[in-house]
Amino acid sequence: MTQPFRIEHDLIGDRQVPADAYYGVHSLRALENFPITGTAISIYPDLVEALACAKQAAAIANRELGLLDGERADAIVRACEEIRGGALLDEFVVDVIQGGAGTSTNMNANEVIANRALELLGARKGDYARLHPLDHVNLSQSTNDVYPTAVKVALQFGIRRLLGEMGFLRKEFELKAAEFSDVLKIGRTQLQDAVPMTLGQEFSTYAVMLQEDESRLGEAASLIREVNLGATAIGTGINAHPEYSARVTRTLSEIAGVELIVSPNLIEATQDAGSFVQLSGVLKRVAVKLSKVCNDLRLLSSGPRAGIGEINLPAVQAGSSIMPGKVNPVIPEVVNQVAFEVIGNDITVTMAAEGGQLQLNAFEPIIAHSLFKSISHLAAACRTLSERCVRGITANRERARRLLDDSTALVTALNPYIGYARSSEIAKEALATGKRVYDLVLEKKLMTREDLDAILQPEVLTRPHFSTVHRPKGDA
Repeated sequence: MTQPFRIEHDLIGDRQVPADAYYGVHSLRALENFPITGTAISIYPDLVEALACAKQAAAIANRELGLLDGERADAIVRACEEIRGGALLDEFVVDVIQGGAGTSTNMNANEVIANRALELLGARKGDYARLHPLDHVNLSQSTNDVYPTAVKVALQFGIRRLLGEMGFLRKEFELKAAEFSDVLKIGRTQLQDAVPMTLGQEFSTYAVMLQEDESRLGEAASLIREVNLGATAIGTGINAHPEYSARVTRTLSEIAGVELIVSPNLIEATQDAGSFVQLSGVLKRVAVKLSKVCNDLRLLSSGPRAGIGEINLPAVQAGSSIMPGKVNPVIPEVVNQVAFEVIGNDITVTMAAEGGQLQLNAFEPIIAHSLFKSISHLAAACRTLSERCVRGITANRERARRLLDDSTALVTALNPYIGYARSSEIAKEALATGKRVYDLVLEKKLMTREDLDAILQPEVLTRPHFSTVHRPKGDA
């Protein structure tokens, strides 16, 4: 009968490791030491893939430099390719929050790759005399250069997806802007009636806001192309070949499909988390603006009878266990909550980056965890908002026009023609009597119907326009 355990050794002593596990003693101790979230790093396949890319690039560079024999290098490369394809994901077991600056994550990767490579060589798991997790898989490396490099590569993978989802959402808003281009409505500032606009103009702003943030996110992504691979422990490159850093970075770029560059100062790059702070700030910006858009959607659809009610959000589920027929804006609400989380994650990244000391930041695991959550949740939120909400929004055209006609804000359009003082009086009387501004202007013979109709045209009300209608010399 097969023994259920194998014995592995580290500086603490001997431990029994499950015989069929690809992880080893270092990962096992991390499992015991960090029972924090109950969530393993396997929840982030991008990170696992990026780690495999980095280890594969290292094996190739070490082989080319004559530091690793071809048989071991080829086995490591094959194991990494399998992991990049999705194999052995469940073997990445250490907690997403861990002490040690990511050492447990790096050890977990080294052990899984080593044990799969051993199998490919026809050896048994744990036969580290044949191929060792640290002497061979981790050759020319340190956690302090591999881990942040892998995090940056994984972030690039995630940012690509987020940009794609933001682009899809932007296009949905652009389509709605075109569809609603002829829907005249009242604009609002400070939740009070302002001046007229079209619903299309309102929705076009959401598209522009997203487009701006796509550009800012692209800029932030460019800042995390700079990596410290080859820096080893603190950036001096100890135990690495002089040509290793440039060679392994070039190889990693090819494998990962991400354009990477070597930091000009590896000591600085090993301790500085500034690019993570920058990225987190941009993600917060995206979250804040998305949340503002969702606030607008909830307000514009409020009602259905006692609110603004200028648009209808698609009904996706029953809204109440006690009020029959109630439908709530649940999709904007969930996006709001994602935004709140991302804003909180930014605080975490900020404090973790500030907490770095001397030649290393020990808190990169929580930085990575926070950034991965922000990116993946924002991407899901954009997709959900696009598919489950924006695509199905309809306009209440008659309601929007009626609110506009009843609003006292129309006097703003008349201000150049009847003067500020008379406009104020008309607004005050309209509020007091419930009469429309239009009717009061005609009643007081301040303008002819023809001139009034000419001014209150959509093309006049919603964009810069010069009119030949008579303008007063001053208030009477």
